[in-house]
Amino acid sequence: MLYLGLDIGKRTHVASLMDSEGKILFKGFSFQNSTEGAESLLQRLASFCPSTDECLIAMEATGHYWLALYAFLDQKDYIVHVINPIQTDGWRKGTEIRKRKNDTIDSVLIADLIRYGSFHSHPKIDENYFALRQLCRYRTYLVGTASDFKRKIIALLDQVFPEYEALFSSTGIFGKASQTILSTFTVPEELNKISAETLTQVIQEASRKRLGKHKVEALKQAAAQSFGIRFAQDAFIFQLRSMLDQLAYIEFQIKQTEEEINHHMQLIDSMITTIPGIGIVIGATILGEIGDIQRFSNPKKLVAYAGIDASVTQSGEYEATHNVMSKRGSPYLRKALFQAALVASRCDPTFRAFYDKKRAEGKHHFTAIGAVARKLCYVIHAILTKNEPCIIQQS
Repeated sequence: MLYLGLDIGKRTHVASLMDSEGKILFKGFSFQNSTEGAESLLQRLASFCPSTDECLIAMEATGHYWLALYAFLDQKDYIVHVINPIQTDGWRKGTEIRKRKNDTIDSVLIADLIRYGSFHSHPKIDENYFALRQLCRYRTYLVGTASDFKRKIIALLDQVFPEYEALFSSTGIFGKASQTILSTFTVPEELNKISAETLTQVIQEASRKRLGKHKVEALKQAAAQSFGIRFAQDAFIFQLRSMLDQLAYIEFQIKQTEEEINHHMQLIDSMITTIPGIGIVIGATILGEIGDIQRFSNPKKLVAYAGIDASVTQSGEYEATHNVMSKRGSPYLRKALFQAALVASRCDPTFRAFYDKKRAEGKHHFTAIGAVARKLCYVIHAILTKNEPCIIQQS
């Protein structure tokens, strides 16, 4: 058996080949991140390894740059292992006495790591799980972008109409009625010009008659006495309306993305949403980040992958008593688990009792939520492994 280590780069990859005795057959072979470059790697490999079954290939999961090469090699029927960089760093510390690191050394290191077999790799990528991961991460980006626009809109309103936010504190200034008013009238001067009858009609239509004359009177009064700045109105109106249009489009994209997520969740038909605190989006995020649950032989490994395990500091007879969360795993998975834990600790009696127990022990709120998240990992592992609905026994 031969072992090919690949050091992944944005535009160029580096390969080194090693036999079962540890002899380097070639090293530092550089090739472009392109079809032509990948074909040149196969030509170089063919003289040593004519059959795909005689060569194990490994690469680090470096950003997104490994995906194209992985897909190419997978289509060629090679056995490809995708390794967490943390594993190669640990192997480097155990084999490299001198502190050396470059692309050639790293490719040889990866080949040597898979030769010894002291690693855990991602299994063959499942298209539905991979799609969920892409969609959920994209949704996270869209939600973050929408939040940025909301903050900027509020900052502009604070300058031209500082009283406005308080008028919609109950329904939110980004509700449909408020957004209609801002898109149509935007600044106090425009509200002052419009008649109360017309404004009432606009508000009633936008709010489905939940808001009416009382809101109109409050708006008109606030506009008449507004402390907002009066100059450069055209510039502020342009910015606000432009941002509101972009926000509306982003929110439309979020809705479309969630529909795609729901479609893939139906294809997978997972039992994860039967677990307390886990809905469609959070469940899809967890599944997309975990992938095949068979990657994790026990729930402790899932906890570690999420980075919600405790870091351990010990030397000689000293051992730290206050260990912090490692946070070495997927940040998307960790956030989803904490969101689920927050909901479960409020709405589910069993998780609520567990949370209260931790608080009674003197744990901080976030520490207690972290404990709930770890407990959730055990439930998730059991449910996904058995593929059965969640039934939590009341304690």
